[in-house]
Amino acid sequence: MTVKTMQTAEVQDLLEKVAGFNKEGGNERVKTIVHRLMHDVFQIIEDLDVTPDEFWQAVYYVNELGQNGEAALLAPGLGMDKYLDIRLDAEDEQAGLSGGTPRTIEGPLYVAGAPQSEAFARMDDGSDETAEIMILTGQVTDENGQPLANAVVDVWHADRKGAYSYFDQSQSEYNLRRRIVTDENGRYTARSIIPSGYGCPPEGSTQQLLNLLGRHGNRPAHIHFFISKPGFKHLTTQINLAGDAYTYDDFAFATRDELVVDANRIEDHAEAEAYGLNKPFTKVEFNIQLVRTDKSELQSRHERKRALEGEPA
Repeated sequence: MTVKTMQTAEVQDLLEKVAGFNKEGGNERVKTIVHRLMHDVFQIIEDLDVTPDEFWQAVYYVNELGQNGEAALLAPGLGMDKYLDIRLDAEDEQAGLSGGTPRTIEGPLYVAGAPQSEAFARMDDGSDETAEIMILTGQVTDENGQPLANAVVDVWHADRKGAYSYFDQSQSEYNLRRRIVTDENGRYTARSIIPSGYGCPPEGSTQQLLNLLGRHGNRPAHIHFFISKPGFKHLTTQINLAGDAYTYDDFAFATRDELVVDANRIEDHAEAEAYGLNKPFTKVEFNIQLVRTDKSELQSRHERKRALEGEPA
């Protein structure tokens, strides 16, 4: 079809009315965004000759996506979270705040209020006796390598089946979720289990679209972090464990070379004893560098809906 209507007065008038530009009140920022959004949707329909059948399939898909609660899963799968990080990296560079450990996406599975401890935490509840023990340890420093005491390392990851506590009701409360305050040398250590990667629900809305794109919906084994300390830029990041089949093929585009970390098998008895263990284990070391800033708005994580955030402790 070669018909072109976007530049007609009728369509331009329709867009103005859709966005509420002909009405008093409302939010001017929202009006501007909706006007641009609907303009681009109309333009796509025209440029790609989207049929009514295709249009309504898309509408029903969005409805299904909301019913499944998968919008926050599809967003990283379509590169939206990664794109926001690209913009934030560019803003940091422009403001002279680049450097330090790289950020990467948060994901939708954080739960606020995890137990907090000093220097060391046991993250797993001990129910999975066949899981590989992991010692996760590292040091938090500033840009000059000076240790940062009393930084809060908020860490969470999946179990051996790729499931997260709270969202997986079979797990105990806050299993594999802890907040660790660094010691006087900026160090933190956690005993946990090696996590597994996971895939999008195979019959879910996200995977349905990924199938049409010829893409998989898998994530590698990874560990999430929030790291914070007053006077420093808040860091949202995660590490991918080297050697996973999806380490460099993450459907959520979260992999960064600097955040791929080796998981080293330790069989030395003396080293195991140093961590209170009597058998081999896997050691993962992740050192973190924070960037100083006096901008208070950069010292906290950005606002979004997170499980239990804002609720009484």
